[in-house]
Amino acid sequence: MKIDLEELSKFLVKAKTNTYASGSERNVPSQRPEFDELEFKEDDWEYRDSFCGFFRAPGQEIVRFKGEPVWNMSYDGGMLEEFHGDKEFAVQTFKFLQKAMRNIDINKPFRGPNNFKDDDFEYIMEVNGDIKSFKGTEKILFKEKAVFVQNFMGGLIIR
Repeated sequence: MKIDLEELSKFLVKAKTNTYASGSERNVPSQRPEFDELEFKEDDWEYRDSFCGFFRAPGQEIVRFKGEPVWNMSYDGGMLEEFHGDKEFAVQTFKFLQKAMRNIDINKPFRGPNNFKDDDFEYIMEVNGDIKSFKGTEKILFKEKAVFVQNFMGGLIIR
């Protein structure tokens, strides 16, 4: 199946801004026990984000077109260990992450923009590759000190 990459990019931006980045609790029944899952559907496209944990919450995103898996991204990381246990600060950091992710670049529809600042927080994303195959890292700094680091990778699923 040939996928229109521009259409996939546009869908990913909509899906991500309407799920985790939206900040709303839109969980759907989980296909994986003990995981939180978010879903977005539009026309023939389906998106599901499945993750587990709080301070460190690895996960996976899958896009299906007409029911067939066509794209995926895995991610792993979270709050640096020295901040584990500080739930209030983690919640502030995650709210900032959601704000950064609402500024997703359609040309790099993976996480957030290359750089985003708001008050004492700064988001930085570095990625190699494109929507077909990519690998990257995102960081959140608070007062210029790293507090959150996450790696991600993915691309097209070819059958």
